[in-house]
Amino acid sequence: MSFLFGARTLGTAALASAVSIVICAALGEVTVKPRIVDVESFEVMGIEVRTNNAKEASADGVIGKQWQRAIQEHALDGVPSRIEQNIYAVYTDYASDANGDYTFVLGAKFRPSPDTLIPKGMVVKTIPAGRYAVFTSERGPVAKVVVDTWKQIWSYYQLPANGHRAYRADFELYDQRAVDPNNAQVDIYIGIK
Repeated sequence: MSFLFGARTLGTAALASAVSIVICAALGEVTVKPRIVDVESFEVMGIEVRTNNAKEASADGVIGKQWQRAIQEHALDGVPSRIEQNIYAVYTDYASDANGDYTFVLGAKFRPSPDTLIPKGMVVKTIPAGRYAVFTSERGPVAKVVVDTWKQIWSYYQLPANGHRAYRADFELYDQRAVDPNNAQVDIYIGIK
């Protein structure tokens, strides 16, 4: 079951729009509080692009194009030893903080082994073990709920009392709750110090 990559399930335009809007979203009042979890290290295989928030706020943004590519080309269908059908949108290899370059990987969790061959055009990134603040979106249109949740995250971390982001790896989890793009719910994991 590939619930996020069929045109009938998650519209390319809706998702690309969500990604572009989220980068441009203004900070707002914090109403969502995260839960803190410990995450064990795991591997994600997928397609990557290097970008930054300034680029994503312009016409040159590439994250939306990665989603379109993944959906149109069924890019994640080729992930070997895939563990689950969830999709991970990973932000990693930060040059500094929210203002610097980072790598965006759209991928799937898989079970690595010594004989795993990485398909051409794909990369493997390790989500490091550690503490993560998990922000769960409201339920609604994917473009709206993802944007609203990122607004909450950016606002939340403007307050020093809420701690600090680690800028090692963050990820969005698109699971069975995101099957219906008009009634989706997404978890966003923020690595914390």
